[in-house]
Amino acid sequence: MGNIFLVGMPGAGKTTIGRTLAKRLSMTFADSDKELMARTGVSIATIFEIEGEAGFRVRESATLAELVQRDGLVLATGGGTVLAPENRSLLKENGTVIYLCAALEDLWQRTRRDVNRPLLQTEDPRATLEMLLQNRDPLYREVAHLIVDTGTQSVARLTTDILARLHQHQVAG
Repeated sequence: MGNIFLVGMPGAGKTTIGRTLAKRLSMTFADSDKELMARTGVSIATIFEIEGEAGFRVRESATLAELVQRDGLVLATGGGTVLAPENRSLLKENGTVIYLCAALEDLWQRTRRDVNRPLLQTEDPRATLEMLLQNRDPLYREVAHLIVDTGTQSVARLTTDILARLHQHQVAG
């Protein structure tokens, strides 16, 4: 099986599901945000603070370009990775892209106490999350080979569902 790239909003479960999926497939797991932090030696919030979102996005794209060249990788991407057209092309051309989608309320419940998400450090983080979802959902759908609703299912159940859908996708492809 080729690379698997997980896209979706903050709180959709990309890292959690990605780790489980990688383990079940005996593949390597990576989180693009964690890889970026390891390369820079600072947090995402610090990059945002010093370089702004534009500077962060440049670093994010460079990290992604390197990561997609690996083989046997399950990659949890940052929520905004799909904003750049070149990133969407890299993802779509180098593996199977799975959009982990979730309802706004589920995303809000999962992210509302997380202070490590710079884009949600606003006066009204729920409204910001809603705006991000509206803007990004079409991009996630554009790049996705498979769309999986994370809803309230357990990680084990979601992983089993994803594995079955990946198999169907490979047979059909």
